Amino acid sequence: MILSMTGFAAVSADLPGASLAAELRSVNHRYLDVSLKLSDEFRGLEPMLRERLAGELKRGKVECRLGVARNAPGSARLAVDPDRVANLATAAADIRRRVPDATPLTVAEILRWPGVLAEPALDPEALTARAIALVDQALAELAAARAREGAKLAAILVERCDDIEVQVDRVLPRIPLVHAAWTDKMNTRLREAGLDPDEDRIRQELALYLAKIDVDEELSRLRTHVAEVRRVLAAGGAVGKRLDFLAQELHREANTLGSKSADAEVSRAALELKVLIEQMREQVQNLE
Repeated sequence: MILSMTGFAAVSADLPGASLAAELRSVNHRYLDVSLKLSDEFRGLEPMLRERLAGELKRGKVECRLGVARNAPGSARLAVDPDRVANLATAAADIRRRVPDATPLTVAEILRWPGVLAEPALDPEALTARAIALVDQALAELAAARAREGAKLAAILVERCDDIEVQVDRVLPRIPLVHAAWTDKMNTRLREAGLDPDEDRIRQELALYLAKIDVDEELSRLRTHVAEVRRVLAAGGAVGKRLDFLAQELHREANTLGSKSADAEVSRAALELKVLIEQMREQVQNLE
């Protein structure tokens, strides 16, 4: 399986009196860089969460958010604190004895008084267990998202391999023709200059120059590197660094092909190869 380093997952869960939310974001990076943003209730989970994420992810800049939000009073079953209400009633009665004209407290005023509606207590162990399960769920969704995108990127890279081979096949038949045309051209010029092209020293010079413009080795290496890219993609796993190296080697051969070209058609093919390989490198940067 080929994995992308880009992905996103967000999950949530409701508890009595509170709601949990976990979010994972991942983008490309040279190595694994984990950033945790946790609510105070989960500070103690940081080492364990880092270990969990490192066990599943190999590369990428990953941001993990885990938080808890207490529900507003009234969003769940109301729980009235009887002691708080009794104290409030005692205080109100004392004020009315002192100030007979004071307006009695209404039910709405009593309910709005701080502490009258008690928030449901959260069991710390249950909260921690649910948070860990939520992160695991988010991690599974992130891995699935990275796998889906990785499969798409692998398909794009296979297409680029096909396109590169098309350009190589375009150039290969022209090499003998280019050599023959250049040799004929040089022989004509030498004869016009009153020189004998069949003289040993001149033939050696011509042979040396033909060797310099010969691109058969570059074309063979391009084919070999493309075959290796296909093999790495078929093997799967953490292939990003290996493919990045191969893309650099492909680019080097395409550059050499262009610099040694003695034919306009070969030069155009070399330029097209550079474009295709650069597109490949851009996609490879996102692979784990």
